[in-house]
Amino acid sequence: MDRLPHTGVSTASPSVLSPSRAPLTTVAVVGLGTMGTGIAEILARAGREVIGVDINESACRRAVTALEVATARAVHRERITERERAGILDRFRVSTDLRAAADAELVIEVVPEDYDTKHEVFAALDTVVSPSAIIATGTNALSVTRLAAESAHPERVLGLHFFNPAPAMKLVEIVSSVLTAPAAIEAVTALARDLGKEPVALGDRPGFVADGLLFGYLNQAAAMYEAKYAAREDIDAAMRLGCGLPMGPLALLDLIGIDTARTVLEAMYTASGDRLHAPAPILGQLSEAGLTGRKAGRGFYTYEAPGSATVVPDAATAEVRHSTEGARPVRAVGVAGSGTMASGIAEVFTKAGLEVVLAGRTLEKAERAKARIGKSLERSVSKGRMTERAREQALERITTADALDAFAEVDLAVEAVAEDLVVKQELFKVLDKVCKPGAVLATTTSSLSVVACARATSRPQDVVGLHFFNPAPAMKLVEVVRTVLTADDVRATAHAVCTTVGKHPVDCGDRAGFIVNALLFPYLNNAVKMVQEHYATPDAIDAAMKLGGGYPMGPFELLDVVGLDVSLAIERVLHREFREPGLAPAPLLEHLVAAGCLGRKTGRGFREYAKA
Repeated sequence: MDRLPHTGVSTASPSVLSPSRAPLTTVAVVGLGTMGTGIAEILARAGREVIGVDINESACRRAVTALEVATARAVHRERITERERAGILDRFRVSTDLRAAADAELVIEVVPEDYDTKHEVFAALDTVVSPSAIIATGTNALSVTRLAAESAHPERVLGLHFFNPAPAMKLVEIVSSVLTAPAAIEAVTALARDLGKEPVALGDRPGFVADGLLFGYLNQAAAMYEAKYAAREDIDAAMRLGCGLPMGPLALLDLIGIDTARTVLEAMYTASGDRLHAPAPILGQLSEAGLTGRKAGRGFYTYEAPGSATVVPDAATAEVRHSTEGARPVRAVGVAGSGTMASGIAEVFTKAGLEVVLAGRTLEKAERAKARIGKSLERSVSKGRMTERAREQALERITTADALDAFAEVDLAVEAVAEDLVVKQELFKVLDKVCKPGAVLATTTSSLSVVACARATSRPQDVVGLHFFNPAPAMKLVEVVRTVLTADDVRATAHAVCTTVGKHPVDCGDRAGFIVNALLFPYLNNAVKMVQEHYATPDAIDAAMKLGGGYPMGPFELLDVVGLDVSLAIERVLHREFREPGLAPAPLLEHLVAAGCLGRKTGRGFREYAKA
């Protein structure tokens, strides 16, 4: 970055930050990249006078053009009038000279994520703006406290972290250091609300809440891909379909910028010492090679052109993926279990036209499970998703039983019993005896060893993991878990069955958590640690992840739905498998489980719930 011009004006007098100060009406945005331009648009639309500053003239021109295009689009969609558009454009002016910001009551710095660059901007601003002006940094990784401490007026410095795209994303993280004056926080919080944003007040730590949780998860996804555990497309599909996320983690890294992610993670690791925050080597390799994501035209994926969102095939795109060649025919399926997951899986199979044998520990339990399926199918009829005749035929294809002997002629046997390895191994011993030669045996475990189940049989080559997600009729994802002993045609059969029942299969190996849980539960655990350390409240964290990350549920909402005991059990399995200190369950989670606070099912978890 070229050196910014200084005026030589002294600012030795103390700043005046009055709690009753007038609303911030004139705002300067320093740095007119994508984020700076987006912030400038929000401010101008909200009636503020906006001064955009960038040392690059072309960046200034692009910012003006971007605002012209965005407002023209808004007029076309009848969201604003031509007169309103003219007012917005009149309120935005640009300059390559930082002295243009002299009259600003608030300056928002959005220059590249480099401390020396930001420090230079702050030093220059100290000589330009009024001592009463607030200066905000848009950093999401660097120390707000350090920038404040090295400025002339540390009490007026804070963090103001918008999310990309700034006009659309509702969250704004407002970050104070120990030096920040309360009046500055109050003024910026009021501004954020006036802009239609949801402000969350936080202390100073790398990544704050949203990125602090997000980048750890992204890092683990990159490491998972680097280890060749799963294909990039499968990792991304698993998190989109299994968790309802708007983007997969590797596609999101490409959008954010792999170099940016590496910078954020380096700062997080420096602060935490947690090896889960140490940037995966592949991030460094791609960054050094200039393969920084969409902006470069190539990152984890290859794009049509730099800046394009269109993915094109490359050397890493498998020519034949999820092949069903050689798959064994499957016409009849046995489902062992009578709980919610077992009945959901049975429903999936019968709706696809397969004959189903549903076996419970007693015939009464099996019949109750079938009745549950009947009610689910009735809802489908009432919503027009299937006919009454189709519902009747689906129920006719289900035979109930109280013993696994009924599985003698099935082509695929699926166990959906308790998540207990001993229980599952005993069941597989029985399946080995009663199922015909060539039948595929599948476990729906979400965290236990598939090969341990397979070794309980005399035909481990016929055993595969089929991890459905709850509720099985609605969730599209199935993780197909292949062990080192699983035969090729068994894997192909698993994929063919998923296709038949309208599910999206993803391939992964036999290790704790598979794809989804191995990425999801460390993220949830880290959220609990934030609360445990009194950094943020569950409400603030949930809001940050929903509004800043586009997540359908916040981590604490999800923990209470899943069950804190279930979450703790999975986190213990992950910690035992990978031996990473950062995967150790948060003590707060262990304490809540010990106290019987398990979430919605007990009426209390991280929140309290009304009794049914």
